[in-house]
Amino acid sequence: MPELLARAGLAGPQDLLLFTAAVFVLNATPGVDLLLTVTRTLQGGVRAGIAAALGINAGCVVHTLAAAFGLAALLAVSATAFALVKWAGAAYLLWLAVAMWREAWAGRAPAATGAGAAARGLAVDFRAGLLTNVLNPKVVLFFLAFLPQFIRPQTPDKTTAFLLLGAVFVLQSTLFLAAVVALAARARRVAMPARLARWLQGLGGVVFAGLAVRLALAPNGKA
Repeated sequence: MPELLARAGLAGPQDLLLFTAAVFVLNATPGVDLLLTVTRTLQGGVRAGIAAALGINAGCVVHTLAAAFGLAALLAVSATAFALVKWAGAAYLLWLAVAMWREAWAGRAPAATGAGAAARGLAVDFRAGLLTNVLNPKVVLFFLAFLPQFIRPQTPDKTTAFLLLGAVFVLQSTLFLAAVVALAARARRVAMPARLARWLQGLGGVVFAGLAVRLALAPNGKA
């Protein structure tokens, strides 16, 4: 363990504890990832929520690799690259919002019948989690700004340090979102009137649309 902490740039268990505490606070802060996980669990159940959570954390793996190998630095210095990713992310969030509004208007909840349909539904949920995370340039820049704070300047192998800290981040995020899915699933078991379910779905669409607008209006190159 001491050798592993040293390779990650951490002096000891106290630094690791500080890092995990910071990650917990970040995970618990309401945002797109948390909202998507709760929404998909309420709509599609535990499997849908877990699929979305796994997609989100697959996105975190991408961000970790980008930060470790310097790809995230491109977004930090290139306004054009930042703008392209930003507009793609905003468009995808808006697409999710429109899909939720359509389902609320039609009065239907997502449902899959048969193993093939269920597998396709889980793939869609996984993709939704992955894309909402990857196509958010603020998350890219966040990883670039957050992880180095826990890496000491004298650390000899900073790439390995990025990867190790990123692995801790992804593991903790996965466990946190799994707990969120469990709580949302318990709430889902409470009988909910169809009209209320439609209103909640429509409200979720409003929130996603608001997040899309907020991302689109964010200044280029600013986290």
